[in-house]
Amino acid sequence: MDLQEKVMTEMKAAMKAKDTVALESLRAIKSAILLAKTDKGAGSELSEEEEVKLVQKLVKQRKDSAAIFQEQGREDLAGPELAQAAIIEKFLPEQLTEEEIEKVVVQTIDSVGASGMQDMGKVMGMVSKELAGQADGKTISNIVKAKLSS
Repeated sequence: MDLQEKVMTEMKAAMKAKDTVALESLRAIKSAILLAKTDKGAGSELSEEEEVKLVQKLVKQRKDSAAIFQEQGREDLAGPELAQAAIIEKFLPEQLTEEEIEKVVVQTIDSVGASGMQDMGKVMGMVSKELAGQADGKTISNIVKAKLSS
């Protein structure tokens, strides 16, 4: 079952349950899918990789908005954003723990022969490609920085 079918199934359940937060989140995913399909051309389907990137982007947008709202002391606006992010995250592959990410980063550093911060771009590119959809870019970046600077 592709992402759009999963979203439609979840939307029906959210409508029946009268869950407005879930419904709003699912509509955002559906809208993003339709926009991505029309950008690519008529009738073209999205690959699984493109679907994951799309969902990651939506989660990141919600979390960034929530962070801005929290900085401004607007918890009333941050709460719904975080709730939507949690619902949208269900459509992502299972996320790796920091320890699992760290193992991949160390293996990549060893295989590339990276020796310092000047190799960060090379390492980040390879790790990001390998862990696509399974880890947040910010988390990967922090771990790579820590490993390369030590």
